[in-house]
Amino acid sequence: MNTSKVWFVTGASRGLGLSLVKKLLDNGYRVAATSRNAHLLSQAVGLIDHDRFLPLAVDLNNTDCISDAVQQTVLAFGRIDVLVNNAGYGMVGALEEIPEQEVKNLFDTNVRATIHVTKRILPVMRRQRSGYILNIGSVAGFAGAHGWAVYAATKAAVAAFSEVMALDVKEFGIKVTVVEPSGFRTGFLTPDSLVSSSEGAGEYEAVKHTQERYLSMNGQQAGDPDRAAAIFIAMAENPAPPLHLFLGKEAYNRASEKIAAMSAELEQWKQVTMGADFPA
Repeated sequence: MNTSKVWFVTGASRGLGLSLVKKLLDNGYRVAATSRNAHLLSQAVGLIDHDRFLPLAVDLNNTDCISDAVQQTVLAFGRIDVLVNNAGYGMVGALEEIPEQEVKNLFDTNVRATIHVTKRILPVMRRQRSGYILNIGSVAGFAGAHGWAVYAATKAAVAAFSEVMALDVKEFGIKVTVVEPSGFRTGFLTPDSLVSSSEGAGEYEAVKHTQERYLSMNGQQAGDPDRAAAIFIAMAENPAPPLHLFLGKEAYNRASEKIAAMSAELEQWKQVTMGADFPA
């Protein structure tokens, strides 16, 4: 492994981000990691090594704050080789139940922050003529479930953003992967990380049942954060990483079923699709 690489990880104080930062530091990498509270981040990581670890207090909704964090990282380490856009949280509930401000907040964190951080790190990678961007999406962004409409919309946006960015930055030697996991045993389903609404649109029985099922899974998810972290590191060392990386058996099964259903529907409506063009 090339442990001289510098990683920049957002949302690093818990969950997949924290697991990744710990594993990176254990393996000798240099890491800049962001959280709203740098002190709590340092405590969570449990390492004081100013030569290899740069904890940053960053408001990801503040572009000046992001720019300052990128500048501090380059000043400290000289480069940025891998960006992991991990910051984000979940939202479950019927659309009618969810306040407009909550929708805006979710898009600000899950989508706009990903775009803003990427925009400010790309010049560094472009000058280097190398880099790797890992955007953390979700299988929900490809194959959603009842009650996750707004969250799925944010993760679908992350996937679409990643696909086009991969095309745009290829000429500079920069690679992009969107990671689309199913359930991992992190704090994702805890009140601190999940906006949940169970009041209002009470007729949505399927949404309520799905919501109850997911919330009851907290702490029992099949995905192992440490294994995911090891996979991220391996992807960064791979000369040809995938554009889409589904993680977890549930993610694989849901994606496979969605692809099969889409293929069948595409062929079923082929004549209607083709009939929309001017005659040849």
